[in-house]
Amino acid sequence: MKVVIQRVSEASVTIDEKIVGQIGKGLMLLVGVGPEDTQEDLDYAVRKVVNMRIFSDADDKMNLSVQDIKGSILSISQFTLYGDTKKGNRPAFTGAAKPDMASDFYDQFNAALAEYLPVEKGIFGADMKVSLVNDGPVTIILDTKNR
Repeated sequence: MKVVIQRVSEASVTIDEKIVGQIGKGLMLLVGVGPEDTQEDLDYAVRKVVNMRIFSDADDKMNLSVQDIKGSILSISQFTLYGDTKKGNRPAFTGAAKPDMASDFYDQFNAALAEYLPVEKGIFGADMKVSLVNDGPVTIILDTKNR
């Protein structure tokens, strides 16, 4: 799995000019699933996302997790995280999981996150417009194959 984690003061996802997911302070996630991903990858990503200390404490140090601040998560499926740009100028996405597997895995990931925090999400495979205010900015890239 590849997850781009952005600390946000607000974020939303719109489909066909209708907001389908919206949060205030929390994390906006772009989630890509690879064909070799397992339950171990999912568990690792969930643990990292909910416990990552990237919110400021009273001393302005990044010491608090999204759980600590009682934040929310906006999760967006993003197969393009597996884009391969080695050849030519058009990315190849053959490194991403097939849609059936990726959709199920994405749903399981969101359900696991929801055991800890409120989770809003986009619609897998839809043409989405994502808006966010990146707080900091703080952006972290998590690849479960690099642990």
